[in-house]
Amino acid sequence: MAVLWDPANAANTRLLEQMKVTAEALRIILQFLEVRSFTDFDLAFSTIKKEHANALIVLRNVITYTYPTRIVEFAVDSKLPAMYPDRVMVDAGGLMSYGPSFLEMVRLAARYVDKILKGAKPADLPIEQPTKFELVINLKAAKQIGLMIPPSVLARADKVIR
Repeated sequence: MAVLWDPANAANTRLLEQMKVTAEALRIILQFLEVRSFTDFDLAFSTIKKEHANALIVLRNVITYTYPTRIVEFAVDSKLPAMYPDRVMVDAGGLMSYGPSFLEMVRLAARYVDKILKGAKPADLPIEQPTKFELVINLKAAKQIGLMIPPSVLARADKVIR
């Protein structure tokens, strides 16, 4: 399983450590491919093809968010099932995502702004983690790569793009 990540992103580094533990338990071989700039995609994609990865995971970072279409087109053209960190790339034609609901995060941010405008000191406000996550599946992308999504998975999805 290929993983696109940016080593300059501390969150990506923490996720990789967690992924290694899980992959070992599941006996999955992970192929970590660094993408720090647009030019790194060519090498990453050729390595994925050369090593015959069976799937792709894209971690959230500035470079992957800057070029979602490039990543999605590679995955679709390569008939590679890909999992993305949130629906931005699924809306761009990617297969599926699981991550925090941006709508819920915007609502949370609005509550913070409201409290600050009413006089609260930002340093006194608690740090909150997302509590609402969403699974988004793009059936058009699944069809393009020849993948059948089981009904049991579709039933769990928060949004299905047809």
